[in-house]
Amino acid sequence: MVDVVSAGSSEGERRLRHYRLNDDSAGPRPSRGAHRIRKPQKQRSFWKELPILIVVALVLTFAIQHLVARVYMIPSGSMEQTLHGCPGCTPDRVLVDKLTYQFTDPEPGDVVVFKGPRPWTENDVPLDTSRGSLTDVFQDFGSLVGLAPPDERDFVKRIIAVGGQTVRCCDGNNRVVVDGEPLYEPYLYWASPYHQEQEEFGPVTVPEGAVWVMGDNRNNSSDSRVQGGGGVRGAVPVENIIGKARVIVLPPGRWGSVSDYNPQEGLPLP
Repeated sequence: MVDVVSAGSSEGERRLRHYRLNDDSAGPRPSRGAHRIRKPQKQRSFWKELPILIVVALVLTFAIQHLVARVYMIPSGSMEQTLHGCPGCTPDRVLVDKLTYQFTDPEPGDVVVFKGPRPWTENDVPLDTSRGSLTDVFQDFGSLVGLAPPDERDFVKRIIAVGGQTVRCCDGNNRVVVDGEPLYEPYLYWASPYHQEQEEFGPVTVPEGAVWVMGDNRNNSSDSRVQGGGGVRGAVPVENIIGKARVIVLPPGRWGSVSDYNPQEGLPLP
């Protein structure tokens, strides 16, 4: 109990007021430590944060490119002039959509990147998988961001026919035929003006769960017609498809979408 003397209403009159400790009527109490000056928190050095930011960026890049989309460099001219990979030119870098075929099936006209199936690669020289050199590190990083060719058996071609369809070449006008109907292929590129005839093949019925692929640079493309000896061994399992080529991202002068024109739904032909 604390006794406090206070002035009364009459002059000279005094009386005692009694307060209990921690009595709210005595008014607010100062908070503990209110008189102390708090030191501002010291900010982390930029150079200490930089490695963390780099690691986070690399993890996000890895996740996006392996699950959502990835940039690939076109290493050959088999898809000229839809995609540049010609000798002496700057190869295109294309953004490949990896989500599309999680929800839809591949269709004729789609330009796809895929892992070469066993019949396509069984006679290739085995890749050197040894590691340890600085060159290997730069190769891996470059292929991740599309600055170098992937160190794997990946291909890019256009789907011409899907599982269950029968494809052959050629009709009387030198056109590929699918299920008895000639295709309209405005994307075809003939490197030589003196050789604009396609080599005959087929007929081949594409196995279910597979696709028949060919290059737009038709006479300079090693594709389903010849890979694995041709025939059904040249077809590519859908499970080998990595994704659909969507956009050319580099070089800047080549920016634009990649045509997915369906040759089976083209203009009426004579």
